[in-house]
Amino acid sequence: MTEFPPSQPGNYPPPSGDVPPPGNYPPPPPGNYPPPPPGYGAYSGAPGNAVGQLPQEAYTSWLTRVGAYLIDFLPVLVLYGIPSMIAETTADRECVSSSTGFECTVTPSGTGATLMFLGWLAALIFGIWNFGYRQGTTGSSIGKSVLKFKVVSESTGQPIGFGMSLVRQLAHVVDSITLGIGYLFPLWDGKRQTIADKIMSTVCLPIR
Repeated sequence: MTEFPPSQPGNYPPPSGDVPPPGNYPPPPPGNYPPPPPGYGAYSGAPGNAVGQLPQEAYTSWLTRVGAYLIDFLPVLVLYGIPSMIAETTADRECVSSSTGFECTVTPSGTGATLMFLGWLAALIFGIWNFGYRQGTTGSSIGKSVLKFKVVSESTGQPIGFGMSLVRQLAHVVDSITLGIGYLFPLWDGKRQTIADKIMSTVCLPIR
């Protein structure tokens, strides 16, 4: 009778045939799967997740951003415009003749001046709350929320915070001093950014 040496511990090649992966799960069925759409997985809104490079159509359109601006401007117009009209109607007017012609001076009444100051203060507080606190913490001002998009940091995919949101509003001065061209950048820019967005590294994305 032939004796065989005892088996020794070690690594042995697996037997031929299909071998299920660890965990006894069957292998996935063969087949061709379509590639993911462009930009898929680039932005999920999770903390610390960079936005990445998305196709231009994935960013908020210029027309939508203009619509949000008009919605945001309406409360400011009401808060400051109504007191200004009251001050105008209650102002003291005095017209005199001089060597250079007929001249008129308009002096707001005490009530009118007070209303204008309160209106200006209310508009300022609203702007700080809307563009600083609300937009900084949620990504959306009132107008952006109505039109369903938000401002986020390119590096984190998250709202930029109260302070930086106010700085971003100040950065729009650059968009203005370029004869307004900075506001038109989203019409042709690959990420639909204004100059202020480029300075602050922010983008506007639809809320899904």
